[in-house]
Amino acid sequence: MQETFADADVVAFTHADWDITLPAPAFAEPPRLLLHAAAWTDVDAAEDDPQGAAAVNVGGTRHAAELGVPLVYYSTDYVFDGPKRRAYVESDPPHPLSAYGRTKLYGEGAAGEEAWIVRSSGLFGWAGKNFVTTMLRLGRELEEVAVVEDQRSAPTYVGHLAAATRELVERPFGVWHLAAAGDCTWAEFAEAIFEEAGLSTRVRRITAEELGRPAQRPSYSVLRSEKGAPALPHWREGLREFLSRIA
Repeated sequence: MQETFADADVVAFTHADWDITLPAPAFAEPPRLLLHAAAWTDVDAAEDDPQGAAAVNVGGTRHAAELGVPLVYYSTDYVFDGPKRRAYVESDPPHPLSAYGRTKLYGEGAAGEEAWIVRSSGLFGWAGKNFVTTMLRLGRELEEVAVVEDQRSAPTYVGHLAAATRELVERPFGVWHLAAAGDCTWAEFAEAIFEEAGLSTRVRRITAEELGRPAQRPSYSVLRSEKGAPALPHWREGLREFLSRIA
């Protein structure tokens, strides 16, 4: 986000600068726009500590909204439960299956009326831990990796999401779906990662039940916009740009 908005007067806050579970620090001048990307993203850990997840995803968003400036709140495809089997659009009623999904949905409400609620999915980028970085690490260590084949979404490169956000803030407040074009299962995504990275690692396809994660995920959570949201490139293009950047 900082790179995409670099021609503006941008101040990037780390956790050390502002623990979002606390009210905002004093600003010399109030910001004109707040991109609120801080979140509890450990889906499984939220099952064990839903209050901790809520303190970040709901309480933190409320603290951001208290600044009284236009706000971009990044939400998730996990606010949906998956049985629709075709793309979810902005008017579809949410029904989260996990504590994480519930806290992100409540966070949408905490963002207030002067906010763009940006739902996206499967985010990956060069900073922090994500599915792509995990697969690259495992692909270099193992000959075979077991990956879920019965959950489908649209993995989204954060660079593309940032560019789309810049377009979005010229549009009305409200709920918007911004996710990569195309869709795939996590197993298909892993196979593409290994192929693009030149790794010979095999993917053993398993079910979510076999994996046995604490938090339930939607089996289908592809997001599309019925409101004419900015279009993002295909997830595979995002993967290639990501790999090129970290090479």
